[in-house]
This record gives sequence, C-alpha cells and structure tokens, in this order.
Amino acid sequence: MKIIVPMAGRGSRLRPHSLTVPKPLIPVAGQPIVHRLVKDIAKVLKQPIDEVAFVLGDPAWFGDDVVSSLEDLAKSLGAKASIYRQDQPLGTGHAIMSAKPSLSGPAVIAYADTLIRAEFDLDPVADSVIWTKQVDNPEAYGVVKLNDNAEIIELVEKPETFVSDQAVIGIYYFKDVAVLKEKLQEVLDENVMNGGEYQINDGIKRMMSDGKIFKTGSVDEWMDCGNKAITIETNQRMLGFLKADGEEQLVASSVNLENTQIIEPCFIGENVVLKNATIGPYVSIGNGTIIEDSTVKNSLIQANTSIKNANLDNAMIGNHVKYNGNYTSISIGDYSVLE
Repeated sequence: MKIIVPMAGRGSRLRPHSLTVPKPLIPVAGQPIVHRLVKDIAKVLKQPIDEVAFVLGDPAWFGDDVVSSLEDLAKSLGAKASIYRQDQPLGTGHAIMSAKPSLSGPAVIAYADTLIRAEFDLDPVADSVIWTKQVDNPEAYGVVKLNDNAEIIELVEKPETFVSDQAVIGIYYFKDVAVLKEKLQEVLDENVMNGGEYQINDGIKRMMSDGKIFKTGSVDEWMDCGNKAITIETNQRMLGFLKADGEEQLVASSVNLENTQIIEPCFIGENVVLKNATIGPYVSIGNGTIIEDSTVKNSLIQANTSIKNANLDNAMIGNHVKYNGNYTSISIGDYSVLE
C-alpha cells in the first residue's frame, strides 16, 4: 500500500504562521499536521505501508529540513519516502500527477490540511473509496451522490438542493491508482481545467463514466487546520482524543515546573520551563518554550518561545516569539516580538 500526500500549498489562510513554516508542518497536539495524518491513515488501513510519496512546492519553503522530517516519518512506518516537486500551483490533479512514478498499485491520496479519527475496513468490491463525513450543512461542501447500492455516482460541489449529507474530506483510496493516473493524464492532455486548475474530480468522474465502483468510507471525526480558529479547535479535540487513548506521553519528563498547575489535557514538549503559571486545559507547548507569571488555556504555542505576564485564551503563537503583555486572543507568527 502507498500513501500519496500532496502538500505543496503554503497555507494562506493560516498566515502569519504559515509564512515561515509550511502549513502541513505546523504542530497540533505536539506533532506536525502531516505526521499525524499519515500515521492515522496507516492505522486505519491496518496493512503494511510500502511507500509514502510527498509532493512539495518551492524548495525555498519546503527545504532540506522538511524533506528530512518527511523521510523520518516514512521510515517510522517501515516505508520508503519518495519526494516530488510540484513546479506550479495548478491544482489537485496536477499535484497528484507530479508524483507520476509512484502512481501504481493500491494507494491512498490524502491532502495534508486535515486530521481524522476513523475505524473501518476498505470495501474489497470497490475500485475506489472516497472518505466522507456526515455534516449538518452539506450546501457548504462538496458531497457525494449515492445510488440504491450505496455506490457513489456523482460528486456535487456545494449543492443548492439536497443531494446527500456526506461531505468529501480530501482522502481517497484507489485499488489501482494507475487508473486514476491514466484519467488525469487525459485531463492534462486535453487541458480540462476548472477554476484555472486541473482537479482530481475530473479524473474521478472519468473513472465513474467507465463503470468503476466508488464507495464511501465514513470517518468518525474530521478536523480541519485551515485557519487559526479551527486549528486551535482541532488542537483541543486532538488533545482530548489522545488523553482518552492513553497511547502517547503528553507531558515530557524534562519539563521544569515551579509553582505551576497543569490542567489536563495538555501537550508539553521537551525542556519547557513553567514558572508561576496555570496551564490548560487544551494547551500545546513546543520544545524549549518558557512561560512565566501567566495563565494559558485553549492555546497552541510552538517552540523556543518566551511568554511572560500573559492571560491567554484562544491564542496561537509561533516559534521564537517573545511576548510580554496582557492580550487574550492573539495570532502571532514566527520571530515576532511583543513587549
């Protein structure tokens, strides 16, 4: 089994945090988004992963350090890492085709801006499985249309009238991804574009026209990481899941505590210093961060940052930040200084 991960976008909705750190590498509950996504997919698949292919953008944004972290991620799953570059931002279909040498055999394609919790078996009859989540407002999403056999027969973007309440979340399984490759090559050759981009849906629609069977795989939880507010919410939800699972050590043994209360669940990284502070619930703190004389809850703070005299709620703070103040809802990118 292969996992194909297009992650070339910089994440404009998550600025300023994604200006210096690619959005898929922003940590949620202590691990980069893409790391959690790939590990969770591998867990759902319940079978060996042979290769993880990552499609990256500009090397200026996705440099050697990013490549190294992704190679380590694949290695942790016992898989080979393949690194590809999308030279132009020309859409989901174009990104997938940038990994053309890896497009053969059974594969999952997953976009690295979402997290999931799921437990299901792949339908052995299906040529493809599109993972979906039941939503209350399907008119805001791309949804699947099903026939009487619970097969997907159409993809409908933001339907004005009710089609179904199963929203497409951006994760797909193909029994043989080479079939999708063939159809996407036709899309590229014929220059079929929607919104100025080549889309995966145009390849999928051609597969459906050929009679390929598409089924749904429903996830229990779907967590987006598109902007500051929902990334903080996702951090909260993920911390709750991890605490309930009890499989990860959320507070490092090297944390230095002085007159500090930790209200679980929280993730606290290596060599963090907490002095005269109340931390939590639902706080993630990266390695080497120092927090003094502060109260922090419902927040995500990255590595090597210094926080003093703060009362933070709903905050997202990047790496190498120096903050001293009394703001309560902030969004600060890397290397910022507030005094």
